[in-house]
Amino acid sequence: AFSILDFSITSIAVNNLFSSFSIKYNIILRIICAIIWLHIYLQPYNCIIDQTMEVRRDVFQAIADPTRRAILVLIASQAMTPNALAEHFDTSRQAVSKHIQILSECELVKQRQTGREIHYQLNTIKMKEIDKWLEQFRQIWETKFNQLDKVLLTVKPNKK
Repeated sequence: AFSILDFSITSIAVNNLFSSFSIKYNIILRIICAIIWLHIYLQPYNCIIDQTMEVRRDVFQAIADPTRRAILVLIASQAMTPNALAEHFDTSRQAVSKHIQILSECELVKQRQTGREIHYQLNTIKMKEIDKWLEQFRQIWETKFNQLDKVLLTVKPNKK
């Protein structure tokens, strides 16, 4: 593991090594050291560490997988057990359970225990968050399509 102390010692060693260079190169060198330090300490691209040090997966990584999207479609209408979900796929129940686990970590699905069975249902609040984020792009594309419609309407009469 690379600690802040290691970073400081490395920075001092590098600065002493290149102290004969100009100020511009020293600044560049400090930036490079900072980037190396950040690279080591930044979280993996698919996980976010919150303040309690629990790993949460990225929602968009979760919905990028077609199997997980299919699971979301299936449980959108009714809560289902892992076995009921697994019947809809050509994979093992364990593989479906792993997909459900990832969706649960992203808070896209909620589990409800009924007796000895666990039913998974869609977390509509989290889905609304995704929809809210996507709305900005929907507005941009609506504007672009409306502009294209106007251009096409002006081009059609000229061709006749």
